[in-house]
This record gives sequence, C-alpha cells and structure tokens, in this order.
Amino acid sequence: MSVQSSGEDTRGAELLRLEAVTVRFGGIVALDGVSFSVRRGQICALIGPNGAGKSTLFNCLSRLYACNSGAIWLEGQAVTHVPRHRMAAMGIGRTFQNLAMFASMTVRENVLIGCHTRHHAGFARSALRLPGAKRREAEAQAKAQQLLDWLELTPHADKLVGDLPFGTQKRVELARALATEPKLLLLDEPACGLNHEELDKLSELIRSIRDRMGITVLLVEHHMGLVMGLSDHVVALNFGKKIAEGTPAEVRAHPEVIRAYLGAEAEEAMA
Repeated sequence: MSVQSSGEDTRGAELLRLEAVTVRFGGIVALDGVSFSVRRGQICALIGPNGAGKSTLFNCLSRLYACNSGAIWLEGQAVTHVPRHRMAAMGIGRTFQNLAMFASMTVRENVLIGCHTRHHAGFARSALRLPGAKRREAEAQAKAQQLLDWLELTPHADKLVGDLPFGTQKRVELARALATEPKLLLLDEPACGLNHEELDKLSELIRSIRDRMGITVLLVEHHMGLVMGLSDHVVALNFGKKIAEGTPAEVRAHPEVIRAYLGAEAEEAMA
C-alpha cells in the first residue's frame, strides 16, 4: 500500500496542535489545560494511568466530546467546533478501545463503510445508479480489497465480523479506519488483548502505516515495551494534566512519570 505524494516534503511540519484543552464532567476535571503538538510523520504515544484523561482526549479529537475551553488545530485549521460527522473528511481516523464495528455485517462491508465515509457519490447518484456512482463504487471496492490483502483479511472478507477472533476484529477495525484515508490515525490501546507474536506484528504494522502510507499516528497505549520501542514522541498525562513530554528516553526517566505511572518495578523491567 502506498499514498500519492504531492511532491512537497511536509514531513516534520506541525500536523496537530492542542492548546490548553480543558474538559469537565460536572465537578470532575477530565482534562486540565493540556497542550502539545504532533508533527507530520511522527508516531506519538499518549500514556498515563487509568483515569488520566487519555480516552477523553481522543474523544475530543474525534469530536465525540466538546472542550469546555482551549483549542485544537489540524493542519492549522481549528476543529474544535467542526461537526463530528465531518471529522473523517477533515482527515482524522480512529480505532476504539472497545471495538466499535457492525458485528452483523461482513468484514468487507465494514471496510467499505470506511471507504464511503470519505468518498461518496451522493444519495441521488447512488439511488439512480448513475455513472459517477458506479465509478465511486468500483473505486471503493478496489480500495477495500487492497486493505484486506495488506492486513491479511481476505480469507475472512465474507465472514461476519462478530464471528471472528478478537485479534482479527481489531485488524478489521484498523482496516476501516485506514479506508477513510486519514492524515492522523488515532489508535486507542491497539495492543490490548494481543499475544507476544501479535504484538511484534502490530509494531511492524504501525511503522508501515507511517512509512508506507504517510499517515501520522497518535496512540494511547499501556504496553510500555511497545510504546518505548515504537514511538518518536511521548506525552504523559496524570489526573488530566500533562506531566511530561519528549522522547521515549526522556519521558521514561522523568521522575513524575515513574512516580505516577511506571513505578520502580516497571522501570527496572524495561532497563
């Protein structure tokens, strides 16, 4: 799989920026003035203990939650008030910690939904089967098949998603997210429930998504071995606040991160 280049080298330019993002649920402050940026071509990890605000931040980026204050920019364009159904077209795709798929539909149908989210011929054209609709459908089918082949899902293409093992379902959800042609891919605990062999493949796959498809990745993950071996940049949260940011080595050695999340035993295990 590959993406077409515009000829302009934009790798390293700022893609995503959060500035003083705050989210409250009643008297609970889930995010407290969080600011950081993600550069194009980075694999950036968001870490922190349960309840640190990681999923809340992801939900703000995909507009499932609204910020009480602060701002979010994608490619310099404010997205804080963009309707949630427009976020895929803006270039943000995501997977979920708890799989969010159509279990009674086939693998191929789930991936096609991602294709149609980004490119759709319109209701009238589709209903009347006009040439434009037929062309778009053929393009969607071809793109879906590309992703099925790449993620080794073709043998399962016509099976119901709900009948598949958990690890395979996670690949289906990833394929659907990639079908939206994101500029920024949000991966919410992609290593959850995977065995050691699957973890090694996941690491290679995420690198390939960045290197071959040109997609910037922001992931929430608890598996510190994966985070430290894969990420270019790490942001650590605790109780809704950013407590550290930098390279994996810098964040790993940060006293507040060790105290709040990693702990002495985890730090020794990674040494």
